[in-house]
Amino acid sequence: MIQKSMFNSGKIAALSTAVIFFSGISLAQAQETKPVKDTTSDKQIEEVVLVGSRSGGRSKADSPVPVDVFNLKDIQQSLPQTNINQILNTIAPSFTSTIQTNADGSDHLDPAQLRGLGPDQTLVLINGKRRHTSALVNVNGAPGRGTVGTDLNAIPAFALSRIEVLRDGASAQYGSDAIAGVMNLQLKRDTGKLTGQFNYGGYLTSAANDHTGNYDGQQFQVDLNYGNKIGQKGGFYNITWSSQFRDPTRRAGTESGNIYNAYNAIEKRAAENGVNLSSYFNNINNLKGTAGEQDFVDLIHQYAQGVNYFDSGFQSNIQNASTITALQGLLGANYTDQELAYRGLTRKDFNMQVGQSKLNNHQLFANIEVPLNDDWKVYTFGGYSIRDGASGGFYRRPNQSRTFTGLYPDGYLPEIHTRIQDVSLSAGIKGKWDGWNVDFSNTFGQNSFDYTIENTGNTSLRFNSPSSFKAGGLQFLQNTINLDFSKQFDVFEGLNVAFGAEQRHENFKITPGEEASYTAYDIYGNPQTATSINPTDFFGAALAGSSQVFAGFREANRTNKNRNAYAAYADLEFNFTNWLLVDAAVRYEDYSDFGSTFNYKLASRIKLTDDFNFRFAGSTGFRAPSIHQIYYNTTSTLFTNGELREVGTFSNYSPIAEGFGIPKLKQETSKSVSTGFTYKIPSLNLNITADAYFIRIDDRIVLTDQFTRFANPTTEAQQAVNDEFTKADVNAAQFFANSIDTETKGLDVVISHNYRTGAIKLNNDFAINFNRTKKVGDIHASDLLKNAGLENTYFGERSRVYLEDSVPKVKASLSNNVKWNDFNFYLRNTYYGKVWGSDVVDANFDGILLPNEHQLISDKIITDLSIGYDINKNFNLTIGTNNLFDIYPTKNVTASTNNDQFIYSRSTSQFGQNGRYVFSKLTVSF
Repeated sequence: MIQKSMFNSGKIAALSTAVIFFSGISLAQAQETKPVKDTTSDKQIEEVVLVGSRSGGRSKADSPVPVDVFNLKDIQQSLPQTNINQILNTIAPSFTSTIQTNADGSDHLDPAQLRGLGPDQTLVLINGKRRHTSALVNVNGAPGRGTVGTDLNAIPAFALSRIEVLRDGASAQYGSDAIAGVMNLQLKRDTGKLTGQFNYGGYLTSAANDHTGNYDGQQFQVDLNYGNKIGQKGGFYNITWSSQFRDPTRRAGTESGNIYNAYNAIEKRAAENGVNLSSYFNNINNLKGTAGEQDFVDLIHQYAQGVNYFDSGFQSNIQNASTITALQGLLGANYTDQELAYRGLTRKDFNMQVGQSKLNNHQLFANIEVPLNDDWKVYTFGGYSIRDGASGGFYRRPNQSRTFTGLYPDGYLPEIHTRIQDVSLSAGIKGKWDGWNVDFSNTFGQNSFDYTIENTGNTSLRFNSPSSFKAGGLQFLQNTINLDFSKQFDVFEGLNVAFGAEQRHENFKITPGEEASYTAYDIYGNPQTATSINPTDFFGAALAGSSQVFAGFREANRTNKNRNAYAAYADLEFNFTNWLLVDAAVRYEDYSDFGSTFNYKLASRIKLTDDFNFRFAGSTGFRAPSIHQIYYNTTSTLFTNGELREVGTFSNYSPIAEGFGIPKLKQETSKSVSTGFTYKIPSLNLNITADAYFIRIDDRIVLTDQFTRFANPTTEAQQAVNDEFTKADVNAAQFFANSIDTETKGLDVVISHNYRTGAIKLNNDFAINFNRTKKVGDIHASDLLKNAGLENTYFGERSRVYLEDSVPKVKASLSNNVKWNDFNFYLRNTYYGKVWGSDVVDANFDGILLPNEHQLISDKIITDLSIGYDINKNFNLTIGTNNLFDIYPTKNVTASTNNDQFIYSRSTSQFGQNGRYVFSKLTVSF
């Protein structure tokens, strides 16, 4: 109840602040004796947007659907954020993206969501052309789990002039994925100047360096942009280079679990005397009952006497144990603190690396246009980026069978290294032909994700294990051909007719890693079989195969799949009068792997007065299952409900999927409606928009929860499933499935204001998004799953939280920018609503664990502040901070911390867990 009151108070505070602020501004301006002509406001309200219209653009206020326009060239100098995801997360309330931690490849690619829907339900365009998605499938425990999004961080923010965000369903106009909306990234067209930014910053926070304080996560970024004219008829080229060097942050607590047992202590004393106990056996059970058993027991007796903190009783028990079996019953005793002191180590030495990953990112982008004559021009744009990342996994402690202490007596922290390469190139010709605007283009894009696992081992190889493995990779390729026609007709107040066609080819590849990265070996170094003798640790536990932390893609995972899609569309924009606009669109699309779909959209804007517009829209939409979701298959180590599991993600075409009754994937379908208004008050320089929306999605694709073996198989089919678990060497299995239907309801409100007098220029912007997504209807489980009682595994409680509760239902921002002479002051407050963690825990500490009980992570307000100074016309220096007051999310309850490693939740999307960021930025322009 207290938490609810706090949450409501936060919303009221945010709204009240905005109302009071804007009311005060309005009152001050109403008292002005001389009205000021607001040319900037006029320019903003008449700003032309391209996305959502094929008529060559219309003003933002006159659009029948809501479109946000963010002019990055104007605001980037003041912002602490430097990549597209984090910039939008700060300035766009309907957009959410958070840096991930300990989520394998997702650590190096931040999933992004619009209106609370999935990362794959927003279409991304560059210069109006469809952008390819990432090769990565988000299969770990984070918002957007099971989706394939677009890698916005492969595009340098410094290359963009602005970002247009269409907040409405647009599948009938643009095709698959445009259920939540469309983002159009406009590349710079500047000529005749060189601009650059040099940015340095880091996290100055009490929680830095595993909560010991000081400074970590340093980041240096350099951006350069140059453009010039080509010829004398409007041709140009504009080129951007960006390099980012980011250090990791560390936000773990202090490892509180057991680290060393008695056997580890004895093993250490033996090693100090040149004896490696692991060399005396490869499978401890093979040593039992042999002549070598007594020799090994004698070694234990000998070196146990060197452990001076064993009390006399325990020493006596060891010396009296005459067999390995007897010693196994004794030497598992925990002696962590004593052994840490002996080795000169602390518990923090065994911490995970929790926080942002290490990244080196380099990007080159170009935008080129060359006129052929007065009517035709050729154009090309695209770029290349390469990003090397490194993140930590779960620490392999010496008392665990996943650690071969013969090589790693203190265990180790394995690292996932990724190389993400992204290349894109669009080329085309556009012009006029017999009064028609014609645009013919080809857009190619490819994203690859390659894994190298460092500081690790294949435990089953024991002494012969390498410490580094090539674990294979993913690759996605997309090629899109477009032919578009449009023409204005002088009918009534104007009619625009547009139609066109699209052909899209997609390819998805999984490349296996080296054999040792995915294979478990027997004691002779051969791949394990059902009858082989396999290596164990001293206690008889099997030594795991594959590279620890991330098993490589196996030869059985090798995939090279293609598909093609063909589409045709028609679009009419009819201005019946100067106050009534009607926009209608239809689109037919056919996929080679699942069939066809037909979608439509109808939108209208009614100009009630010169300053007040009413708008509404309705549409159907779809999202084809990504080719990744259809064919992706691999094995990962996941932390689930307090334990580590080897979890296989299997294709719906696999025998194990068939055994569980998992059907083939089909497209998601949607119906959406929206209504709203735009209102400007010229006398107050105030613009207001508000839009409500409803989105129904049927057959939504999610990643199931984890299926485990049948405990007591009663049929041949169930036994066959268990055999598949054994063959794949996994503890659990998960699949992509059209599991549920959802409904999303929301409201967006945007208020902008500006004021000019003398040397002072003031801009104020307030925006708030309310949204709620809920599962509706029954789970679409097969009879086989229902009869086996597995319906809630098909779509379980954890999946429900990721879908409904891991993203804020309320998000608001209030920004104020003051320009005074050579100084620029920027202040932004962002409100992040409450979310819930995905773990099922005793959140209210009443001793009763309910199946839908989750920890509440409360709402917070984050403040950004920067101050800039124009040294001269060529140089500007800006200093500032993100999260000025060093705010952190609600701390995890103990059950969710993994031995005090995850102090904050890693399965929600608010504002991250890195704390206060301070920066300095030098901007140059020549």
